[in-house]
Order: sequence, then C-alpha cells, then structure tokens
Amino acid sequence: MNMTESWMKDLSQNGNLSAVEPVSSIPFAVTILGSGSATPTLDRHQTAQLLQYNSDYFLIDCGEATQYRLIEQRARPSRLKYIFISHLHGDHYFGLMPLLSSLNMGGRTEPLYLFGPRGLDEVITTTFRVSDGKFFFPLHFQAIEVDKPTLLLDLPGLTVESIPLDHGIACTGFLFREKPHKPRLLREKLPTEVPIEVLKTLKEGQDVTNETGEITYAAADYTAPGPAARSYAYCSDTRYNERILTQIKGIDLLYHEATFRDDNAGRASEVHHTTARQAGTLAEKARVKRLLIGHFSSRYKTYEGFLAEAQDVFPNTELAVEGHQFAV
Repeated sequence: MNMTESWMKDLSQNGNLSAVEPVSSIPFAVTILGSGSATPTLDRHQTAQLLQYNSDYFLIDCGEATQYRLIEQRARPSRLKYIFISHLHGDHYFGLMPLLSSLNMGGRTEPLYLFGPRGLDEVITTTFRVSDGKFFFPLHFQAIEVDKPTLLLDLPGLTVESIPLDHGIACTGFLFREKPHKPRLLREKLPTEVPIEVLKTLKEGQDVTNETGEITYAAADYTAPGPAARSYAYCSDTRYNERILTQIKGIDLLYHEATFRDDNAGRASEVHHTTARQAGTLAEKARVKRLLIGHFSSRYKTYEGFLAEAQDVFPNTELAVEGHQFAV
C-alpha cells in the first residue's frame, strides 16, 4: 500500500487471440446495505455500501445501524480495512461511532484506515474522550481535499480517488479503479522448455531479444490481453454536476443518488440533491456501462417511478435494492 504517513493522522494511542474477452477471476462487487435518505423507514436504511475487491473490504458511508446491516449480510465487520465517509450529514456517518466501538470491544488489533472530511477526526476523538474510551487498534485518518480529485489509496491492484461533489457542505464521491491486468501467456504456442526469465518478460508484455537485439519471442505472438480493468464510482449526495463527467467517463458501474423524482426537481436543486432523470442524464453523457440509483426520499413509498424516469434517459439503470450485490 502506497500511503505517506505525513498525511495520515494516528487517532490511536498505541498470436491469434481469443474472440472472447477474458473475465477476471478477482472478486469485485458492491453490496447495498442502505439506500434511503435522511429519514429511515422500515424497509429503507440510511446510506452504506460494502465493496469487496479481491480479499479487501471497503465500507462506503456508514449511516445509522450499518453494523446491523453488515451482520444481516453475514459480512464480518472485523474484515473491514478501509472506511470512506462522503460527508458529515448524519445519515452518512452516524453509524460510525457504534461500529468503531464494537470493533474496539471485539479485540481488533489490525489497523483501520478511515478517509473523510475534515472534522470527522474531531468527532471521533471527542466522542471517545468524553466517554473515557481508548482505541486498542491503530486508527489512521486522512482528511479529504474536496476541491479537486485526489488519489486516496494505491493498492497493488486498485486505486481509490475522490470525486468532488456539489452538496452545500464538503462532500466527495469515490472512484475505485482496477489497475490494468498483465497479459496472459498463450502456453500452447510456447516451446516445451522456455527459461523462466523469458516467461516473466513476456508476462510483462515485452518482447524477448538476444544479445544482438534480435527479437526471439514477440509478446504479440505468445500473449493475449488480460481481462479488462474494471471501475466503480460512488456519487452521493450531490446536485446535478457535469464537472465530474470527465472523471467518470466510461466506467463500468456508477452509483448515483436519485433522492427525488421529476415532481420535486425544484426542491432537489434547492437542497443540493439529484432527481432520477438527472442521474440517468449524467450516466448517458458520461457513457458509463451501468447505472445504480439510490438515496430515495422517504416521501416516496415505491421505487417504480424512480426507475422509469432514469431508464427513460439511460435504459441500463437498476435500483440499488438493499441486500443485493452487484458485480462490477
């Protein structure tokens, strides 16, 4: 992990290619834990998502009762390594203190990395100070710069960067982008005995040459492209914002808030939110492959209207139904 400690605050006290594009075997999926907005209902919880990439688990936002939702999905909170908080409206982080307390009482010793707006560290330290609580595991906090896209995390197979949003208070989305996969060897085309150094060079997509510079093994002849790199963008909460189009262009899966429908478009703009149709418009302009909509206002009792309005602009839209897992 490429993390610079200077910006981390320690809150603890201690040939012929196949016609079919190969599919990556690395797990990359998001589970919806909460898809409601500020006011919870019996069937809609406040915002939270669990994203898995390979063996790493990322929590995106942490609304009230998120740890219960994790338990319901049989996802052990102890497996979390990274938490991303988009902004400091309560429906996106009021579940964080209980979650941290449970991890603390559960005997966690592994470090936890927390990314969020400035001030979140103050909330945490104040809460634990007045309750005479102490952390028994390292909790590292990075404040997110909200004015421009910023690289937050650089893992061996994945990067995470912030997406500046328009929500009245400091608020960012998050872009999870898989790094390009290395080419795969076409072993059926290779001679029976090939030095390991040759295989390593080909695996990097490079030609193998001899002492005189002559190509002895051409990468184009003995390798095929690896699986396409995948990407997931999370955008909640925000007013309709075309400034992010360049950053999210062509991604595989976009989650975008759709708090209101057309009947409340004026209200949506007033309170820095988006309608379902606007979310579909953004997805269409960004040429993303799939769209998920969520963060539905409690004033609406059914989902069908949201889906119809978004699909009218961008047909490949799905509802972020709680408990459902979506592969990226």
